[in-house]
Amino acid sequence: MARLEVSPERTRIGWIGLGVMGASMGGHLRSAGFRTTVYTRTRAKAEPLLARGAVWAETPRDVAAASDVVFTMVGFPADVREVVLGGRGVLAGLAEGGVVVDMTTSEPSLAVEIAEAARARGVHAVDAPVSGGDVGAREARLSIMIGGEAAIVEALRPCFAAMGKTIVHQGGPGAGQHTKMTNQIVIASSMVGICEALLYAHRSGLDVTTALESVSSGAASSWALSNLAPRIVRGDFAAGFFVEHFVKDLGIALAEAERLKLALPGLALARQLYVALAAQGHARDGTQALLLALASLSSIDWPTPPPPAS
Repeated sequence: MARLEVSPERTRIGWIGLGVMGASMGGHLRSAGFRTTVYTRTRAKAEPLLARGAVWAETPRDVAAASDVVFTMVGFPADVREVVLGGRGVLAGLAEGGVVVDMTTSEPSLAVEIAEAARARGVHAVDAPVSGGDVGAREARLSIMIGGEAAIVEALRPCFAAMGKTIVHQGGPGAGQHTKMTNQIVIASSMVGICEALLYAHRSGLDVTTALESVSSGAASSWALSNLAPRIVRGDFAAGFFVEHFVKDLGIALAEAERLKLALPGLALARQLYVALAAQGHARDGTQALLLALASLSSIDWPTPPPPAS
């Protein structure tokens, strides 16, 4: 198989999935000069990229047929399976030597399955989930966690560099997804702690904004505290990352923990709280909306901004 060389001048890129993060990520590759073919379930979401010179394809298979490297950034493992392994999926259209890079947070076992199916067809597969939310995607400073063959990962570095700042090859197929599960486990319990802290500050009569100023620069500092806590204070629960997707991620992590014979009670509790939040009608809100579920336990009406004037 010929050595893979990736550059804007020679490499045709395919992009599948233009949601909250995928639209920015695919846009960065187009800005870097890569010829880009796109597909997403709702064509209207592709219009900004099409206006910038990207080409529309009717199916994931058609994207692959027009591309050397195809990136997927979709919602759930079932979506990954359909767009990569399905009859009209990426592997059905990708030419020998091509690469599929799944950047969805998905199941490690599915990443291994895709890698094996790709190898049987003479192509490569890489799993490369990301962390950083909508802000990190917009500002091209995502953390990218990568599983796959080292030489292929290195060849793809110009693409990853267009989207992120922390780019780490973690190991073979599935290693990127296992690393993302590690990331989500950290975030899950952290968000519980942040929301409980804000409720404590509120109930005790503190000015929550000034309390955040103090704790954000001390030992409690974290990305979520600096980026999501201010949104909570403003009553901004719009999605940078959907609650329903986080519930999915935590379910994957718990299933992997069970397979590894690990007891992770903090993770289990966090997932139950997020399941409750989704059941309360917040599945399409951002993960910071966890505060609303916790506030309800203590009969706190969290201040929210008034609706915009009509």
